Amino acid sequence: MRDPVTGFKYPAEWVERCAVPAQLLLAQQGLAVLTSSGTVLYRGFTTGTTAAAACKASILSLSGTAISSVSIQIPCGLTVEVKVEAHTGRASCIKYAGDYPTDVTAGVIIVAEATPLPDGIHLEPGEGIGHFVRDTPRYKKGEPAISSTSLDCIMRSIIKAMDESGLSGVLVKLSIPKGAEIAKKTLNSRVGVEGGISILGTTGLVEPWDDHLEESVCGLVSSAKNPVITTGRIGLRYARLLYPEHEVILVGGKIGEALDAAKGAVILCGLPALILRHINPQILDGTGYATVEEFAASPLFEPVMQNTLAAFKKERPKVHVVLVNRNGAVIGESL
Repeated sequence: MRDPVTGFKYPAEWVERCAVPAQLLLAQQGLAVLTSSGTVLYRGFTTGTTAAAACKASILSLSGTAISSVSIQIPCGLTVEVKVEAHTGRASCIKYAGDYPTDVTAGVIIVAEATPLPDGIHLEPGEGIGHFVRDTPRYKKGEPAISSTSLDCIMRSIIKAMDESGLSGVLVKLSIPKGAEIAKKTLNSRVGVEGGISILGTTGLVEPWDDHLEESVCGLVSSAKNPVITTGRIGLRYARLLYPEHEVILVGGKIGEALDAAKGAVILCGLPALILRHINPQILDGTGYATVEEFAASPLFEPVMQNTLAAFKKERPKVHVVLVNRNGAVIGESL
């Protein structure tokens, strides 16, 4: 059995240990994660998926029909059913976090209000959605904090709803009533986002890493012959392209535990931020930059990165670090 979200092939003994067929089916569909004990943990929906559902439902409800759920094609390619509450052009959707206990946005309500227009699509981010207060490598000052993958998902959902409703134009106002309050519990201000939370989601699903990571993933690292450890979805994608003959294992932020679990040589591959901050937690001190991503866009980054990787190679000679950018190009290695 293979996880359709990550491509990870579950060991047969894990599948055999699962005593609930209905839960196993959810893991097979990508809506849950199977652990080494046979326990199934539920994936949640990202703010991007939640916002897309609210937008689609608001448009569909313009007909006067109450809408209780909508199907959304999420960035990883799966189509999921999301519960909503919508009527007469106004929809609300509660963010479902699954089995991720520390998700500060769990239960947040995202609201969309749709108004027919003669033509065109207008998405208007409003209350509770953060905006950038400085230019960053990927966003300009004043832009709403909506990731490109989430925006694509939202726009596809709007277009789908317009097609189903026969509309040629629509204005959708998107808001998160408690977004500004919840944002105080996040790291948004550190990455230049203020006024609310971000609408994010690389795959459209929230992983329950906190619960099962150390139990199952570190076990995978210790048993793998040629492990490649990566930290996120982008790293996962490019690590598989760079090392097709290796076993690529997603470990999130638990880099230290995963490296300690490795029996021999191991490759650590992914975007610079988590990896460099793990190697050198003080890497940004004195640089004037708030994030590694912003620092990486400056001419000062290259020598600091190289020195950091060289020092780490002396400390852990069996670990080969490979840093990639968001386009998959290798920008640094610990040779």
